[in-house]
Amino acid sequence: MKVLITGATGLLGGHLIKQLQERGENIRALVLPVENTDKLTAQGVEVVRGDITDGSSLGPAVEGVDLIFHLAGMMGVWRPLSDYRLVNVNGSENLYKAAQKAGVRRFVHTSSHTVYGLGYGRFMTEEDPLRPDPDPYSLTKAEGDRVIRRLLLTSDMETVILRPGTFFGPGDHLHFGRMAQKVKDGKGLLLGKGDNALPFCYVTDIVQGYMLAAYHEKAPGNVYNITNDRPLTQKEMFDAIADAVGGQRPTLHLPYLPIYAGATVAERIFVAANLKMKPPATQLGAMMFGSDNRHSVDKARRELGYEPQVSLRDGIKLAAEWFNAGGFNKPPVTAASQNAPLAGARN
Repeated sequence: MKVLITGATGLLGGHLIKQLQERGENIRALVLPVENTDKLTAQGVEVVRGDITDGSSLGPAVEGVDLIFHLAGMMGVWRPLSDYRLVNVNGSENLYKAAQKAGVRRFVHTSSHTVYGLGYGRFMTEEDPLRPDPDPYSLTKAEGDRVIRRLLLTSDMETVILRPGTFFGPGDHLHFGRMAQKVKDGKGLLLGKGDNALPFCYVTDIVQGYMLAAYHEKAPGNVYNITNDRPLTQKEMFDAIADAVGGQRPTLHLPYLPIYAGATVAERIFVAANLKMKPPATQLGAMMFGSDNRHSVDKARRELGYEPQVSLRDGIKLAAEWFNAGGFNKPPVTAASQNAPLAGARN
């Protein structure tokens, strides 16, 4: 089977490629012109250059493809809402329509747990409304989710939407690497009491969800949360990371609400001043770590047989091996793509 992956150079893409190659699939990766593809080429992955924000560039990528995993997205970078929308909304719609035109059989779209909003303190289900918080990532992932759900209603292409938890593992610079470095340097801190659940999941359990979405007969036409429904608290997570990397368990507690308010003000100042760097605290970061976030996977468990296999504590140990070996000191391959100019902005 011919499989196309967007976002193949990222953490999730790398682990998904391994699983697909074990199945003997013929893999093609759509990558930006600025991205380094040496690793993909060494893995035997076909590389096609293009940009999802430019629909005219997608023909060669989708030609002859049976299955698409759309993982590419903008996140974790300080760029304007318009850029996030070009990638996470317009780009997703461009790829979906190109896939339809090419006769692709199944399309697996990546949404996010943040589309529900953060801080509800209960297990969110697929039946909950989308109420994203006012940050570019959450807003545009919710918009993209709605666009794909609208398109699938009149599409002959089998479509599955996944709302994954925040995934981590070896190679994770965005979340695990930063958390580990903080506690390694003795600069870790907790927002509030630290007893709130964090929405993390080990990356191979996320991959399991994608494989089920791609090959299970009951998946098409559905939306699924994919995460670990046995979360650790903020304190448990940071303590486990500190122990695994030889750092210091955080003892400093900062009040959550003032930090969230300060992050809100900081973002507005940085936007008004047109500053290109990220503020020291963001709304999304404050809510991710300071509020209680849980997500049910009962639907995926019942319909697809999904079951997390790696406990969060075991996942932390595996990611720590990468960190302790100096992995966080090497620049991520995705750095170029997250800061690249967008072709769609020029059209």
